[in-house]
Amino acid sequence: MSAFLRLRDGWPGPDAPLRVLAASGQLGLGIPGPAFREGLSRRPHVVAADMGSADPGPAYLGSGSMAAPEALVRRDLALMLEAARAADVPLLIGSAGTAGAAPHLDATAAILREVAAERGLSFRLATIRADLPEALLLRALEQGRLSAIGPIGTTPEAVGGGRIVGQMGLSAFARALETGADVVLAGRACDTAPFAVVPVLLGYPAGPAIHMAKILECTSLCCTPGGRDAMLATLRGDGFTLESMAPERAATPLSVAAHALYEQADPDRIDEPEGHADLTEARYEAADERRCSVSGATWSPRAAPTIRVEGARQVGHRALMLAAAADPAFIAASEALVAETRHAVARLIAPDPADPWRLEIRRYGIDGVIEWPGPPETPPREVFLMAEALAPDAATARGVAAAARQHLMHAGFPGRLATAGNLAFPLVPAEFDAGPAYAFTLCHILQLESRAALDALFPVQLEEVAP
Repeated sequence: MSAFLRLRDGWPGPDAPLRVLAASGQLGLGIPGPAFREGLSRRPHVVAADMGSADPGPAYLGSGSMAAPEALVRRDLALMLEAARAADVPLLIGSAGTAGAAPHLDATAAILREVAAERGLSFRLATIRADLPEALLLRALEQGRLSAIGPIGTTPEAVGGGRIVGQMGLSAFARALETGADVVLAGRACDTAPFAVVPVLLGYPAGPAIHMAKILECTSLCCTPGGRDAMLATLRGDGFTLESMAPERAATPLSVAAHALYEQADPDRIDEPEGHADLTEARYEAADERRCSVSGATWSPRAAPTIRVEGARQVGHRALMLAAAADPAFIAASEALVAETRHAVARLIAPDPADPWRLEIRRYGIDGVIEWPGPPETPPREVFLMAEALAPDAATARGVAAAARQHLMHAGFPGRLATAGNLAFPLVPAEFDAGPAYAFTLCHILQLESRAALDALFPVQLEEVAP
């Protein structure tokens, strides 16, 4: 019998304290050891972590690679796996390998198996795939069941030619646990799912469980001062208490309540595939100087489930040119120089009308991060320039970046002191290949017809792992 099934069979009910330990806010980027060990000493009933996000951009989904170094991924997985198996509690991991597509899930599962072999560990592993077929999305588009989040268009062209994943929710993890899994490794998943599923399956109200999970998945980020240390949530009845496992961090009513603004369009609502949690009546109270107690969230199930869909594909190759300038006259003229450079490069390297290159030059110190409506009141002493060339092939991209560098270096402007060069280069060569470039093609909500349709999208595969 699995760790979860033993827990469920002996559980007295939702009035008993249930402890959920969040090991890492981003699995694969390091787990602070002292806090994690303190969390384990509290005898948690569940150990969980989120491993992915769309925040790092489209490259990881499009390429099938991980954002985290493999050595750190292996270390973090080993720490969590050994701890969960020693405590005989479920281990749940969402959004495997950053983006949660098949290559990420397969690579993470392979590392888990290798760690198990090295450490002599045996367990039942459930993997849950999150990849969606193009045909499904095209049908949904035709039927008006696919709607965009933000400025990404909704066209048949956006659906093809890349990787597509859907964010699974509680139901997929529940099916995996109920099949007898000790360890659940999921593809792209809602951040909340690995943390909330066991409480919900044990009868705790879904509203507080989802609210708890939304805060817990970032570990000690909700504390003062914020951090990345392990976080423990203790549920009882219709509320929960949060405590950082690092003694220098405090979960206060203000810091925890403020976390409702994290990645949320509406701080009073947490949308999930199966429904939504309403935080309108949520209450935050200090349990002591370091712990916060939370209650009051409610849950509204959704008659027809929805899932968020993410898609990414390669759109070309990228080259970068890095330079800097400290000449006040160059800095004053830099806006006009950047525009002139784009035209000059187009005369030197004619774009292919069917697949043109693009050149973007950012002026860090002036408008490299934000396109400010006007120039700074006081001109900066120095600016850093980054030219990004995106082209159908690497050679063209590097050629565009090199042409931009050469023009900017010798361009004329009012007050120029010498023709020898306007730029300082931190690296030589000043331009270099930045590899394939990717773009998000889908960031949409898919409306489904039924719970059965939701379950069919995320198949569970169970296997015995033994040394």
